[in-house]
Amino acid sequence: MRLLTLTLMALTLPVAAQADPTMECSGASQIEIGACVTDMLTAVDLAIDTALGFAQASAQELDSATTRPVTAPALDTAQAAWSAWRDAHCAYVGTTYGGGSGTGIAITACKITLGRDRVDQLMAMVR
Repeated sequence: MRLLTLTLMALTLPVAAQADPTMECSGASQIEIGACVTDMLTAVDLAIDTALGFAQASAQELDSATTRPVTAPALDTAQAAWSAWRDAHCAYVGTTYGGGSGTGIAITACKITLGRDRVDQLMAMVR
């Protein structure tokens, strides 16, 4: 099952191991870079949703096998906490730009980086 899941991931998810998201966007202006990172965040959020679906299925399978419905609810709680933390942390990163024009790009790039890491974390829980 794990091999099949990893194969599906390789076919359906964007490449997670990349450089700084802003460096991956080759736009000449902040508008172009902003659009690029926004599109990238959409793809990363989709990858998170996909990986979360795999992790939830694995958690539900474990709960069913053990007849202890604790893993799936714990994953839901963890994901909600992670999402809130990502938003708060990236908002903090944005404040370090002092209100400058790169603030929005920095916040989005932060969410991409953390989101890529979260995909890896979720997939590590798939059994």
